[in-house]
Amino acid sequence: MNEFSHLDKHGNVKMVDVTDKVTTARMAKAEGKITMLPETISAIQNDALPKGNVLTTAKIAGIHAAKKTAEMIPMCHQLNLSFVDIEFKIEGDAILIKSTVKTKEATGVEMEALSAVSGAALTIYDMCKSVDKSMVISEIKLVEKVGGKSDHATDYRPKVGVITLSDSIASEKGEDKSGIILLNGFIEAGSEVNHHDFFSDGSDKLVPTIHEWIDKGVELILTTGGTGLGPRDLTIQTVEEIFDSKLPGIEQALHAYGRGKVKTAMLSRLTAGVVNGAIIICLPGSTGAVKDALKVLIPTIFHSFHMMRGEKH
Repeated sequence: MNEFSHLDKHGNVKMVDVTDKVTTARMAKAEGKITMLPETISAIQNDALPKGNVLTTAKIAGIHAAKKTAEMIPMCHQLNLSFVDIEFKIEGDAILIKSTVKTKEATGVEMEALSAVSGAALTIYDMCKSVDKSMVISEIKLVEKVGGKSDHATDYRPKVGVITLSDSIASEKGEDKSGIILLNGFIEAGSEVNHHDFFSDGSDKLVPTIHEWIDKGVELILTTGGTGLGPRDLTIQTVEEIFDSKLPGIEQALHAYGRGKVKTAMLSRLTAGVVNGAIIICLPGSTGAVKDALKVLIPTIFHSFHMMRGEKH
């Protein structure tokens, strides 16, 4: 069982920090039902109950409940919901309630979808309780979630290699922190990372090493360092010379995420492309940049290997 995200290391409750999560379009659907007497169903359909139109009121209540979720559930985040809808399906002795909730935020809207169903069901109960004491609310559940890490989920994990470009690290005067962060990040994500090396800035060993690793079956190679504005920052132009094709979407996603956190990210240089069927991504040398890259790349980058084999998106 995974550790509970709402507990700290001491077992105390905490709010999950989503500050650094990638903002994406997210959607959740939930459903539930309320059973009742057939004559109550008939009264709802005929708008014959003393409190007024039940389903219209329940729909408004469900939408309102979705928007108030963070106020009802302590550890939920306040989200800017872009769409909420409630649908009802009349059955012989029950009303099926379905909700759809959308947002473009850093965390999902499962709880909002469940709250919408709950709010609508409770409103139906309240408006019908004077004529039906047998009602039961049940089977409230999440039925679909789209967005975040669950998008394009795949079990495939490529073989990964990491190269650090730095004069100080190559001369053993510095510590390869960024390369280790990348290595550990992909190992934790389930990839095999058996290739890791470091060279001085502008090293003529870079390109031969990339070709050698690809020949050995490495499918994803990440470099860190040598992407700045100095005269010895030659990684970008060196690697781009061997690209069969570029992957500008990866570069744009990394830049956009970085600029959303630090203004100086606009000065960073990045590149990504394909060489003989392997993906090469060149990142800045800072630990912050590679930590951000892990958040953007994992797990979405794994889906690219399905695409390169001609499988559906």
